[in-house]
Amino acid sequence: MDGNWHGASTMTGAPPQARPPAQARLLLLTSGKRISQVIYALAEVGVADVLADGPLPVTEIAERTATDPDALRRLLRCASAVGVFTEQDEGVYALTEMAEALRSDVPGSQRDMVLFNGSDLLWFPYGEIVSGLRTGRPVFSEIFGSEFFDHLRANPEAGALFDRAMTRMSAATTGRFLDAYDFGRFADVVDVGGGRGHFLAGLLERHPHVRGTLVDQPQVVTEAAAVMAERGVADRVRLTPGDFFGELPSGHRAYILKAVLHDWNDEDAAAILRRVGDAMGSDPGARLLVLEHVLAPANVWDHGKVLDIDMMLRFGGRERDLAEWRALLGSAGFEIVNSPGAGQWTVIECRRTGATEATEDQEIR
Repeated sequence: MDGNWHGASTMTGAPPQARPPAQARLLLLTSGKRISQVIYALAEVGVADVLADGPLPVTEIAERTATDPDALRRLLRCASAVGVFTEQDEGVYALTEMAEALRSDVPGSQRDMVLFNGSDLLWFPYGEIVSGLRTGRPVFSEIFGSEFFDHLRANPEAGALFDRAMTRMSAATTGRFLDAYDFGRFADVVDVGGGRGHFLAGLLERHPHVRGTLVDQPQVVTEAAAVMAERGVADRVRLTPGDFFGELPSGHRAYILKAVLHDWNDEDAAAILRRVGDAMGSDPGARLLVLEHVLAPANVWDHGKVLDIDMMLRFGGRERDLAEWRALLGSAGFEIVNSPGAGQWTVIECRRTGATEATEDQEIR
């Protein structure tokens, strides 16, 4: 953020291109939670959907969203100052490129993620961040009386919001992963903890010769059947109820852990990795593919460094830089064999430590 203050200059009243003084930059950063809640409120009442067909006066927007006109005008004025919505004629508001992403009916919609980011599920733990700082322990269960996923199961509305947000995120990252790595090298893959199978279905669509196995909790795997049928890949998928802390299907060419390990501390993550290693056995051509965020180097902006605090407060998980990934994987008997990029979601390709290089023919069988 330090190198680009186009938006910040508007927010602080400074001339375009000018860099605000350090005090102003500090206060701007600490105003972020206020701005995010303004955007959350506008997403909650559906302002972007109301404006989908064009600009409208604030009075009409208020009528359609069942909100107070003066309060709505003030929130829209604030959001427009940072480029989310824009005021055209006085009191007439329209969508911007960012506001388009708040619509519920567009590809790449971020509305569900914005609603999750503004929900109690995220904000209440941040209210206890000093406790987490002092103890190093997650604070979610102290606030809600149960662990995160237990809370979602007991509160269907919260669980549905989280599920929608994560599905949107998975859809956004699936294409990146499939473009960045040749999963078609392997005749069969196992997606461990793969949820309802959206990623595995996308992989199988792109590589018609590959067969897949999806492993997740029984109720999740049951729901995955419909996803596979809808995507036309059900005949190439085996749905296997299981637990990544338990025994996994053995003898496959590639094992995928997508956005699994960041939910866990190093001890538990290593236990999951060892289970995968047991399933891989001694096959030198078998690969573990860890699909995760690799944090950027020190002093470089990376949204993953914010998500890392989410993981810490929510359930004791963590985002990791490349050195931390190497250490974790090494502790569980794996070594990295590719060069993952930093500051992004990426594929970390691993083999069992000490395994000899497989021939090209071994890799694709």
